[in-house]
Amino acid sequence: MNFNKIIAVTGKPGLFEILTQTKTGVIVRAIDTGKRFPITATHNVSLLENIAIYTYEEEIPLAQVMKNIAEKEDGKEAISHKESANKLLAYFSEVLPNFDADRVYPSNIKKVIQWYNYMVKANFDFSTLNKSEAVAEEEE
Repeated sequence: MNFNKIIAVTGKPGLFEILTQTKTGVIVRAIDTGKRFPITATHNVSLLENIAIYTYEEEIPLAQVMKNIAEKEDGKEAISHKESANKLLAYFSEVLPNFDADRVYPSNIKKVIQWYNYMVKANFDFSTLNKSEAVAEEEE
């Protein structure tokens, strides 16, 4: 499973891996259940590799944030995304100390932690995240 093929779909819980493209959209596989189904062009889709988290200096790619969480948790599940906003903010400040608290809302942090936990359950190898960034830099 490649990080650059993982998407979130508005209105559908979980994360999905893009398997193939069709004339009207894409065929995806839910990473938690393995169920396959089509996503059409009418759905709002976000590639995880295109998401970044605001800090006071720059925007940090979601892949780096996920890697930071994986290093902190030693590849195991993080805290529940259902924790209180104060606990989530405290946890996220340990993972990304200089995140912009004015532009990164508790709902954003919940989503990141929830996605991370979905990926852990799917046995995602977080050590591959740096490799994909290195390959992208070499191509440029």
